[in-house]
Amino acid sequence: MAGASGERAVAVGESIGVAVNGDNARIVVLPADAVHWARTVEAPQGAGFLPGSASGVFVGREGELAELRAMLTDHGTAAVRAIHGLGGVGKSTLALQYAARYRDAYTLVWWITAETAESIVTGLGGLAMALCPQWAGAAGPDERAAWALLWLQEHAGWLLVFDNVEDPGVLRPYLGTLHRGHHLATSRKATGWHAVAPSMALGLLPLPEAVDLLSRLAFPGRAPTREEWAAATELARVLGCLPLALEQAGAYVYETGTGLEEYRRSLGLVLDEVSEGIDPERTIARIWDQTLGAISGRDPLAVRLLEAMAWMAPDDIPRGLLEPLAPDAVALNRALGVLHSYNMVGFGGRSFVGVHRLVQTVLRGRAEGRADAERVLQEAVLSLYEEEESTADQWQQVLPHIDAFAENAPEGSVPTQTMADAYFAAAQYLFKQQRDDQTITFRKLILAQRSQSGDTHPSTLAALNNLANAYTDAGCPQLAIPLLETVVARRVEIHGSAHPETVTCRHNLAVAYFEAGHLEQATSLLETTLTQCEHAFGADHPNTLTHRQNLAYTYQLGGHLERAIPLLETTLTRYGHTVGDSHPYALTCRHNLAMAYAQAGDPQRAVPLLETTLAQREQVLGPTHPYTESTRQNLAAARQAAGLG
Repeated sequence: MAGASGERAVAVGESIGVAVNGDNARIVVLPADAVHWARTVEAPQGAGFLPGSASGVFVGREGELAELRAMLTDHGTAAVRAIHGLGGVGKSTLALQYAARYRDAYTLVWWITAETAESIVTGLGGLAMALCPQWAGAAGPDERAAWALLWLQEHAGWLLVFDNVEDPGVLRPYLGTLHRGHHLATSRKATGWHAVAPSMALGLLPLPEAVDLLSRLAFPGRAPTREEWAAATELARVLGCLPLALEQAGAYVYETGTGLEEYRRSLGLVLDEVSEGIDPERTIARIWDQTLGAISGRDPLAVRLLEAMAWMAPDDIPRGLLEPLAPDAVALNRALGVLHSYNMVGFGGRSFVGVHRLVQTVLRGRAEGRADAERVLQEAVLSLYEEEESTADQWQQVLPHIDAFAENAPEGSVPTQTMADAYFAAAQYLFKQQRDDQTITFRKLILAQRSQSGDTHPSTLAALNNLANAYTDAGCPQLAIPLLETVVARRVEIHGSAHPETVTCRHNLAVAYFEAGHLEQATSLLETTLTQCEHAFGADHPNTLTHRQNLAYTYQLGGHLERAIPLLETTLTRYGHTVGDSHPYALTCRHNLAMAYAQAGDPQRAVPLLETTLAQREQVLGPTHPYTESTRQNLAAARQAAGLG
């Protein structure tokens, strides 16, 4: 409940607060040593991260590359540009080529997969690990991202590449605070950029360049004959001059020795002119059976791996995650090598594999490989959950892939109990990391499985409650309320109105009411739950203190200061006896009490409380933290109202 339940991620000592994760910003407080390193660590020459190599065939985009360079350099040190176009058209390839070609012009070049706000946080965390491993190795994902943001604010001349942005809006918080370098984004979305960054549309290759690309891949090291050039022209035309399709066709012809005309005829392609409304998925699907057939002939395991990877996130698939599908490491590496030779996968160093999103889309349409993906993912997640010493890095390697698996679950499907257990393990890890807003898909699938036990089964009620809380945390209390009303009603029937589980669910419902703006309903429920909570847990239990503080805050917002002030005074005293005067919850309580005094026309009583709160927040949260700044502004207003200048 805003303003009543305290702040997250607090570190003691000299510190600085940094917001991460876009619109649902989490304020992360960095300790003094981390702040020092962020300000003083310099990037080594040539530092950075780019996926794979840009040394392969690059045809027909020199004009776009020059335009991109001009667009960035003509607008000073804080330039932002976006490349948008069809899937498979070569947006990432162009961005990679730009980053590699002009790498020496930047102090650091860093590539970030940017499909979601969380994947951006992960990418920024990698930057912290690269520049400051002595601190970042023991830090969590949010702390690493906050360190990277502070480093980028303190240093100049860098390039950030945000690849495959699904929602341009997720970049606003970063573009708005990072002004000392260049930003380059790629996206399939043509809309939504007007309020974020100037954009450049990337179209299909012109036919001559498409033929050149296909010929270079099919006949490396030599010029094609006149007949081969003619055949390449026909094939490029029917493949729509789509670079990804051309690359895969060229790799197939080279690997198998098949003639271009023979390849085109075997695909059953019709020689028609490709319209501007080309469907990339259909184009890739046209060439698919021949390629998979050739790969299967060389190594059936390769096809099995590819079909399993189609259900995972496209980037940074750990090789170790695929090991259960192969008899040994040699077979795994051999199969991945076959896929790479046909341009089906890319390698991110020695440990990770990537698959083009368009390739994944086509494969998922064939519904193969999901069982294999399920097996390896549930094994990996449950193993991490049961291992007490599992690290944040280990979780971050697996979470994107089980999330992609969940997001692509067939509509109406119900996971097995074991898979639901894996979803629960992933959701609970995120919950403990204060990321419950990211667990909604997991919670829905868990509920689908648990509901098979009956509407009143404890596991069903727990799943309903957890999904509702995730909705509330994600800013969707209107979706949480009917679920929690159902849970409360069933808990009352089973346990009675005063049972601790009923009280807890009723409090969750009150919070959802509050977040939805239903202040009267929230207040009524909190009045009931506070009495029950005191009876069930005791007057000084953390749950009771939270209930009391939340009730006081609803009174305060509703203008019932005569009720709010005594509750806040009692709560503040009890916080002092239990967690200490400088605990974040105590600081919030003291701040709210001071504001209640000021609202009641007694600023003289507010001033000393705000002075104490400001001093403690400066010490605990740092002078730049938003809560510290809020207290400082409120103190100035209270002093003026009290005639103290």
